[in-house]
Amino acid sequence: MNATKVSHMMTKHKHDDPILVTGAAGAVGDIGRNLTEFLLARGHKVRALVRREDERAEALRRLGAEVVKGDLTDLAGMHRAIEGCKRIYFGMSTSAAYLEATVNTAAVARHHGVEAFVNMSQMTVSQMSISETTDSPQHKLHWLSEQALSWSGLPVVTVRPTVFLEGFFLQLAAPGVRASDALALPLGSGKTSPISAVDVARAVAAILDDPTPHIGQIYNLTGPESADLYHYARVYSEVLGRPIAYRDVPLPAWSEGLRQAKYPEHVVRHLSAMAELTKQGRYDRMTDTLRKLTGEAPTNMHDFVKLHDAEFK
Repeated sequence: MNATKVSHMMTKHKHDDPILVTGAAGAVGDIGRNLTEFLLARGHKVRALVRREDERAEALRRLGAEVVKGDLTDLAGMHRAIEGCKRIYFGMSTSAAYLEATVNTAAVARHHGVEAFVNMSQMTVSQMSISETTDSPQHKLHWLSEQALSWSGLPVVTVRPTVFLEGFFLQLAAPGVRASDALALPLGSGKTSPISAVDVARAVAAILDDPTPHIGQIYNLTGPESADLYHYARVYSEVLGRPIAYRDVPLPAWSEGLRQAKYPEHVVRHLSAMAELTKQGRYDRMTDTLRKLTGEAPTNMHDFVKLHDAEFK
């Protein structure tokens, strides 16, 4: 058999089994949604797990994904989702059921003999231990999930981003920028190196495209710079063409504002703990791991604000 034919057979095989992407129906800035697009663009079949049938699920079908409805904590649902998949991306939004979802998915993945399980964790975990935790219940669940996955014997790749640009610097910042030309956040003078979820999705796509060299690795991902909010406010001013000030708001009042905006208590505690850790300098971290994985520089704050300028007007 000639080499071309062999290589063709191997390539074909690589694209035969779908890759499972959980959390695929997130918003446009979410990892699962972007990952689905990137994997399809690389020629992979994608099975996208969604919680409900809606227009977001339909949009995934239009992209070319196979859409499966199911809950990460449901046994039968995860069998339907995982069966026939060799590679899995596991990511879930902040939730009190996070650990149960991780272990349920991992148990079913192990049963089906998957060859790669990419787990979306968080960089805070790298500073936690059996005797060190944070005030965020979600951080504790991330830490426990990483423990369970390491005990599972699964071929795990762990991805730990710092803070997402789409969170503190868009969703949580936009109302203050629109209403009072201020980045009103309780982050003190702490430095942080936020990263775009789109960049993280790009890194995960590179891992899932050829997972073998990555099995067992932990990848800490940051944006291109670590700076305080006064610096980032100057970037907003420059891009938006009007003065944007950083207003360091008291944490209790900010947390209460999240409750008023109907954020679940589990999420409020998580975001509040992240704000406190930022003040303490815990997100003042820098790695060049994203460039190593993707060959591209991470999105900087200037380009991010420019991309979303309509939401700040």
